[in-house]
Amino acid sequence: MEIIDFIKTRPYLVWYSKSYHTMSEGVIIESVLNYGSWEDFQELVKILGIKKIALIFRQSISLERCNYRPEVKNYFTLYFNRYA
Repeated sequence: MEIIDFIKTRPYLVWYSKSYHTMSEGVIIESVLNYGSWEDFQELVKILGIKKIALIFRQSISLERCNYRPEVKNYFTLYFNRYA
């Protein structure tokens, strides 16, 4: 399964857009981490790998404008520091 197919089967994560082909990996990761279930996250890990997800996450949180909820940002910072 590719990342575009993954997000197409989960429209509840990106209710604000139907342009799945134009979404970057960063946008999809952000949607899964903010709004997805643990099963959604595990499926994303199977597709992209935990190291790639962690790299994109860390790049996103280092920007001045960050769309991650504070509790999600804290949890996944700790999670990726331990497992990625």
